[in-house]
Amino acid sequence: MMLISEQDRHYIENKYHFADREFDAFKRWNYHGEEFDPSTGLDDDAMREMLAAKAAELAGQPHPVIKAELFALVLDNTRIEVNEHDAFVGIWSWNRPLRRFTADPWQEEILPCFPEERKRLKESSEAGGSFGWLDFDHTVPDWDSLMELGFPGILARARACYSALAERGALTEKKEAFFRGLETEYLAVLRLLDRFARYARTKGSPRAEKIASCMQRLHDGAPQCMYDAMQLIYLYFMISESIDNYQVRSLGYGLDGTLYPFYEKDRREGVPEEELRSLMAHFLLQWSSIGNYWGQPFYLGGTNMDGSTKVNSLSRMILDVYDTLNIYNPKIQIKIGKSTPKDFVLQALEMIRGGNSSIVFCSEDHITKALMTGGATYEEALDSVISGCYEYKVKRKGIGMSCQYPNPVKPVSLVFDNGFDRVTGRQFGLKTGDVTGFGSFGEFYEAYRKQLVYMLEEDWRALDRIATKINDVNPSLLFSATIPECVETMTDALDCGIENLSGFTFGGVGTAADALMAVYELVYEKKETTLAELKKALEANWEGYEGLRAKALKCRHKYGNGDVMADSYAREILRLVREEVLGGKVNSHGGRLQLEAHSARAFIINGEKTAATPDGRKAGEEISKNASPTPGADRSGITALIESAVALSPDLCNNGFCLDAMLHPSAVAGEEGLEAFYGVLMSYMRRGGASIHFNIFNTETLRDAQRHPEKYKNLQVRVCGWNVLWNNLPKSEQDAYILRAENAAG
Repeated sequence: MMLISEQDRHYIENKYHFADREFDAFKRWNYHGEEFDPSTGLDDDAMREMLAAKAAELAGQPHPVIKAELFALVLDNTRIEVNEHDAFVGIWSWNRPLRRFTADPWQEEILPCFPEERKRLKESSEAGGSFGWLDFDHTVPDWDSLMELGFPGILARARACYSALAERGALTEKKEAFFRGLETEYLAVLRLLDRFARYARTKGSPRAEKIASCMQRLHDGAPQCMYDAMQLIYLYFMISESIDNYQVRSLGYGLDGTLYPFYEKDRREGVPEEELRSLMAHFLLQWSSIGNYWGQPFYLGGTNMDGSTKVNSLSRMILDVYDTLNIYNPKIQIKIGKSTPKDFVLQALEMIRGGNSSIVFCSEDHITKALMTGGATYEEALDSVISGCYEYKVKRKGIGMSCQYPNPVKPVSLVFDNGFDRVTGRQFGLKTGDVTGFGSFGEFYEAYRKQLVYMLEEDWRALDRIATKINDVNPSLLFSATIPECVETMTDALDCGIENLSGFTFGGVGTAADALMAVYELVYEKKETTLAELKKALEANWEGYEGLRAKALKCRHKYGNGDVMADSYAREILRLVREEVLGGKVNSHGGRLQLEAHSARAFIINGEKTAATPDGRKAGEEISKNASPTPGADRSGITALIESAVALSPDLCNNGFCLDAMLHPSAVAGEEGLEAFYGVLMSYMRRGGASIHFNIFNTETLRDAQRHPEKYKNLQVRVCGWNVLWNNLPKSEQDAYILRAENAAG
């Protein structure tokens, strides 16, 4: 039996984006399937008109009530699809249609209350100091509740909790509005399931009948088989991300862990393995069809309380199906613990060296230590959920409320210009003095520390004040209903129903350390130049100073090479942020502040707004990402790179830390190469590393791919926490990979 037919695959891969149009993954919410049956619901224009009229009618009602009524309107009137070539249903209105009537205008309503904070954040973003937003991007529902209760059971539990509060006289207007919204949304979900079941029965195909039966079971209760469970995960994802405006950043509590009891039951009842593999292929291809730029994560593996591995036969099957499909979205995280089977890890490494690099390895030891430092029990930490590219949380216990991407390179420029920002032409930082008068590196370094602390504290305070109103912007009804603590108190998760977390997603440490080290080496150690001359070179963007720039690029103290001095300064930047900027503070909701060595696209966005720096980097060029070195700076091989990464003290980052590693294909070729690959990974993990992912490239292939893109339509690149196709990268980003590939080749 084929894993999936060519017709099925073609339909699924074009389900939510258009084969005959240029596909822009950044415009995730601006497209949807074109061939859904018009008789099943409204088109976009009609939906907008109906939502606008309903929003006007509801004006003045509590926000949870307004959002829920509009949510229900979408689910009751969206076009739907049941197709013989897909095991999963289709929802037309998945481009966040109600957001323009809820979260967007509601955010605009609150912002005038914070004029100074808005001004600060706008200026910081324009200067490349930091950018950030209210965080609806990293939720993981309580998959245990969803699997045990199903959609109707979640509603029944909420109703029981509401009745208990009413009997005690503990209801308030806010709690009443929250419950009313929650109930409205879940009743709409049940009506949607009924619509799917009835519509599927009009199709008359064997697959449609299976879909109808599945929808009926999910309408009536909890999932009963692996197909039901996968359909529930998919439906919750589509409804939450596409309509309720809350991203879902994990497909189950470990996809293998959540689905395994259903998989076992199906096998005992005689469902063929080939059928389950085919269903898994259909399931994984849903996210390939959506094709969002960031990728959809799910994780595998982990460790049980008795020390045994959570890796099972389904874990291996998922990897095998994924590899056979040759896709890069969704993306896979693998929890690595002491009992993780070597053959399972080798299976993943074999996929990576074969070109499928959409896999990241996450140290369970690091996650456990980080979460226990925040007060989690060992059991909670061990059973935690990965809730983003590398982030992690205790199940059901926390939700992000704000997210900021600071730029630790920016303060270097601010030191040279006495706090003045040449990019925006305004005073942005502290006046730390005329740099040309600094008589020692210690003075320069102290000025850098002051600029960094001031910038981060001002930006964080501004966003945190705005976050006091986050629950007014986007009530989390669908999500909160899955969390027992929220329904027991009838309190929205983002209104402190559970802990509301915030903090810094921090990249650029490698470039910041390199810039500091260049000042030390060129000005004070070797006396190759003066601060006055170096300042002129930076203002000229190195034009006319090519000889000095060549020396800066070749400085021996570069992060990523196992250089003790450079690594120490890089670690001190992280320590300064964790202990002196974030340490001891709570956010406006009383939640903890978190630090993550992860940059998303900030390494490009902040780099574009950062002037030339002393390490030889030119204005506008990217800075280092995650916990990784500046492109081209790591010249001493993978062992030295790991030495630098672990010297950063990943434990300083209590919400994630990832190293990007690049290896030459010859280094991992053959059986010996695979063993060496495994040795590199496990060495990093044993020495205290956190997360790591790999690109396996040679320079010749990448250069040829630049010249002949038509030959490399399927070439994948691990960008940060996600994969993209090489041909979708701009040349400037391609050049950075080529530079690192040259170093990997030695």
